[in-house]
Amino acid sequence: MGGSGGVLANLILFAVVCLAPTVLFWCALRVPKLVGWVREKRAQPQPEGPPIERVAADLRRVHRLLAGYPSGTPAARRLGTRQAYDELLTVACRQVGVPHRLGELPEGMDREIERLRVEQSLRERGLAVP
Repeated sequence: MGGSGGVLANLILFAVVCLAPTVLFWCALRVPKLVGWVREKRAQPQPEGPPIERVAADLRRVHRLLAGYPSGTPAARRLGTRQAYDELLTVACRQVGVPHRLGELPEGMDREIERLRVEQSLRERGLAVP
């Protein structure tokens, strides 16, 4: 019986000597992934899109352009400016969390009403829109 303890100790020592390098290399290969995961968890969430202040300033600027066009302005310019304004409203809605249907409605009275509703909803959420 005294000899079996020595065999068991030798067997454990043999297993440690054989497995230790493999386990160490496996851990070494996993360290970069673990470091990346930790950095990702610590990182501050980055907002999507431009800052809301810039969107609000662009909304006010494009609205002034749209309202200030004289009567002889080409229809293509008016339509392009309205589409740019609608796109800015869509970005603002996405950032503030206001539901909208600006992309679904065709150009006309329904879209104008939706535009006014969206502007009012953004004002209620604290965004300074004309």
